[in-house]
Amino acid sequence: QVQLVESGGGLVQAEDSLRLSCAASGRTFNNYVMGWFRQAPGKERSFVAAVSRNGNTPYYTDSVKGRFTISRDNAKNTVYLQMNSLKPEDTAVYYCAASWDNSWPPLKYYYWGQGTQVTVSS
Repeated sequence: QVQLVESGGGLVQAEDSLRLSCAASGRTFNNYVMGWFRQAPGKERSFVAAVSRNGNTPYYTDSVKGRFTISRDNAKNTVYLQMNSLKPEDTAVYYCAASWDNSWPPLKYYYWGQGTQVTVSS
């Protein structure tokens, strides 16, 4: 069992930056691929980024490439999402998630955090 707690959301202006953090419980954090998802008002939850177990391989949805960076610190059981050049369309609740799938990127995530709100004003 993994428990995930996100933090770092807030209200920012367009072109600002934010860094989200997701702290995981347990001693098997590096067994999981970690991902970030987001859900905008009235829309389905969508994939944002994932990072491999050792942190060496990231994967992004096209709309955030070049602006967002996912990373992890396995010693701290934490995954990060650095978000630069934010746009109003990035406004959403952001969730971190953990997967033990061996596919890349994972097809399914098994543990989810409660989410953190990111609001970008124009």
